[in-house]
Amino acid sequence: MLFYDAANPAPNPRRVRIFLAEKGLKVPTEQLSIVAGDHKKPEFLAVNPLGQIPALKLDDGEVITESLSICRFFEALNPDPPMFGKGPKGVAEVDMWVRRVELRLMVPVGMVWMHTHPFTARVVVPQYKDFGESNRPRAIAAMRYFDESLAGRTWIAGKDYSIADIALLTTIDFAIFIGIGLSDDMPNLKAWHERASARPSAQA
Repeated sequence: MLFYDAANPAPNPRRVRIFLAEKGLKVPTEQLSIVAGDHKKPEFLAVNPLGQIPALKLDDGEVITESLSICRFFEALNPDPPMFGKGPKGVAEVDMWVRRVELRLMVPVGMVWMHTHPFTARVVVPQYKDFGESNRPRAIAAMRYFDESLAGRTWIAGKDYSIADIALLTTIDFAIFIGIGLSDDMPNLKAWHERASARPSAQA
């Protein structure tokens, strides 16, 4: 198999790298440059016609895209340690928190990125800057929601570190990269971010 990866600050490939590090797995990797537009070149479009990274090409030539789907594939092959929850309730809770990260936080962060950042101006035509900026308060409100939710918790979906924490960490770090930082009145989220960032896998 071959994992198509891209360097930080791209959050989605990083999700998979952190997940693999938590599992102790090493996968053959091809590094692509988003800045150079490698993901839009014919060679990669033949792998993933959507032109998005990450992608995982299997030994039989089939391709899995979407970061969570790739992680689920590796989870099925390597169930320990469980990263998608333990038991029916645990699995549902992790899935619930992943959905909340993606829908409540990643969506507005993505809109700020697409419609206000200079880097995306060459590919997002036209940029709707007012719309992009209107999503900044939504992203901050979502951060406050996660701050409140983390009160009394070590990890977002319970006592165990999970794919929900990976999704939240990569999203928060990407938000910080585009200028949506954590404020001092988010003590629970800041403490969680310190814990998550201190894990060796966070450097993957």
